[in-house]
Amino acid sequence: MSNDQTSLRIEKMLTLQSNGVQIYPERFSTNYDLNDAALLEDGTSGIRVAGRIMSIRNFSKLTFITIANIQGSLQLILKKDEIGEEHFNQFHQLFDIGDFIGAEGHMYSTKTNEKTLRIESYVFLGKALRTLPEKWHGLSNIDLRYRQRYLDLMMTKETQNRLLARTKLVRAIRRFFEDRDFLEVETPILQHTSSGALAKPFRTYHNSLDTDLNLRIAPETYLKRLIVGGFTRVFEFAKCFRNEGISPQHLQEFTMVEGYAAYWNYEDTMKFMREMVLFVLEQTFKTTTISIQGKTIDFSQEWDVISFRDLILRDTGINIDFFPDVKNLYKETLRRNIHLENPEIESLGRGNFIDLLYKKMCRPKLIKPTFLIKHPIDLSPLARANDENPTLTDRFQLVVNGAEIINAYSELVDPLEQRRRLEAQALLKSNGDLEAMEMDEDYLTAMEYGMPPISGWGFGIERLLMVLTDSDTIKDCVLFPLTKKQ
Repeated sequence: MSNDQTSLRIEKMLTLQSNGVQIYPERFSTNYDLNDAALLEDGTSGIRVAGRIMSIRNFSKLTFITIANIQGSLQLILKKDEIGEEHFNQFHQLFDIGDFIGAEGHMYSTKTNEKTLRIESYVFLGKALRTLPEKWHGLSNIDLRYRQRYLDLMMTKETQNRLLARTKLVRAIRRFFEDRDFLEVETPILQHTSSGALAKPFRTYHNSLDTDLNLRIAPETYLKRLIVGGFTRVFEFAKCFRNEGISPQHLQEFTMVEGYAAYWNYEDTMKFMREMVLFVLEQTFKTTTISIQGKTIDFSQEWDVISFRDLILRDTGINIDFFPDVKNLYKETLRRNIHLENPEIESLGRGNFIDLLYKKMCRPKLIKPTFLIKHPIDLSPLARANDENPTLTDRFQLVVNGAEIINAYSELVDPLEQRRRLEAQALLKSNGDLEAMEMDEDYLTAMEYGMPPISGWGFGIERLLMVLTDSDTIKDCVLFPLTKKQ
C-alpha cells in the first residue's frame, strides 16, 4: 500500500477534526441490523444503521453508498436536494471507502428494485487509514488471506459464509448435547503426560513448578475421570494440540468435541452420532443434502457399515487376519506392489502399519458417509476388546469424502488390561515409534476405583466443517490459522 494514500487519508482526518467532527466517536445507537433493514417495507422511517463503506458511486446530484458487516450489506442513497449541499459535499470531500458511517433515514426501493435507505442525516464513525485492496477476490497469495483474515472476511463472501457456518455448527452441536442431558465441562490443557490419542505433543515449561508439561493432545483421560467421579454424560469443546505434520486435513491446534456416556456401547453412540450429524446439517445449512466434489450426498439415507478387514480386503486383496506379524504383512504389501512410502516404515508396530495401509489404499475411496468398524486392537490402546474376537475392538469411525470425521469406542474400563496395553505402547515408544502412547499412572489409579460401562466419541470441528462445506483445506475452516512469522 502506498504511503501517499495514507497521507491523503490522514489529511482528510485532520480537516474533519478542524471542522469539529469527532474522528473516533464513542458510540452510535442503531435500531436495525443491515440484513434486517433490507427486509423493511418502503416508507418505514426512523431507521438507524451503521457499517463500513464498501463502495461509493457518484452522480452529480446523488450518491449510492454500500455499507456492510459480516451479517450483510445495505445500499444507502445520499441526495443533494434532501441532505443539503454542505453535507453532500462534506461527504465527498472527507469520506473514503473503508470508513465507518452511521445513517438515519427511511426505506424505499430503487428502479432496479433494490431496498435502499434514503439518508436524512449521517454521522462519521471512524477513519480507515489504509485503502481496502481492490483485487482481493482473485487473490492468489493464500498466505496473505490467512495472515490478514480480517480483510478476507471483509472482501470474500465465501469466507464469510464458511466461518459463519462454523459458529452455527458449534451452536447446533452444543444444543444437541444439552437437549439430551449432557453436561458441558472443561478439563486441563497443561498435562504431565500426553495420553488420550496417538500423537506427538507440544512441550512447554512451568516456571513455578519447575517441571516440563505437555499441551493436551486429547481431553479423554480427564473426561473419563469425571465418569469415575459420578458424571454420567459429559462433553467438552476442547482445544487440542498435536506437534505433527501440516497437511490439507491436519491442524496443529484444533477444536475437538469429545464426550462420554456411562452405560452405553459403541452401537448406541453410532445411532446418536448419526442423529447429531443430521441435526447439525439441518440447523447449520437447512438441508441434509450437500454437494461434495461435485457429487450430491443425502445424509438422511442409509449409511454404509464395513469392517476394517473387509475394507482392506476389498481394496487391496490382503486379508490382514492372515498376517499377525507386521514383518510378513509388510512383505505381502511389497509382493502386491503396494508402496506405502514412509521413512519410518520399518519401526512401525502392526497397528500403525495397518493404519498406514488403510489411509493410503482405502480411505480416499470412501465418499458417502460410512461407518468403519472392528479396528485391530493394536490400533486402539484405549478401546474395549470385542467379546467374540479379542484381537478386534468395539470401535467405529465415520468417514465422509476420504476424511475421518468421528472416532468412537466402547471404552476400555478394565484397569489391569489397560495397564498391559499401556506397557505394550511404552515398549513401542522406547523402540522408536514416536506416536505410541506413554504410561499414565494417575489415570490408571482413577480406573482402579472402578468404572461403569462407557462409550465415548471425539471429532474435530474444523474437519467436520471442511467436509460439510467441501473446502480444499482445513485452514479455511479456522478464523486465524497459524502462519509463519514474517
